Amino acid sequence: MRRTQVQLDEEMYQALRRRAYRCGCSISAVVREVLARVLRPPSAGGRRTLKQFPFVACGKSDQGSSSPVSERHDEALAEAFGREHGK
Repeated sequence: MRRTQVQLDEEMYQALRRRAYRCGCSISAVVREVLARVLRPPSAGGRRTLKQFPFVACGKSDQGSSSPVSERHDEALAEAFGREHGK
């Protein structure tokens, strides 16, 4: 491994610290992980894996009787307000 020095503004440094803390690793490990993702040559055929998109399904929820909410959002909202106000 080679040692290098990078200048970061305070906001970026704090974001790196928080991420390293959440992951239970060093700031250097986080930087290496991010750089590896950005600098990695594209795979054959340009196919990506789900691992490259950790945010997919992070907002998954129980849609209840209004499923699919993407099409029945008004009904879902009315149902949610009814539950919230004890109706």
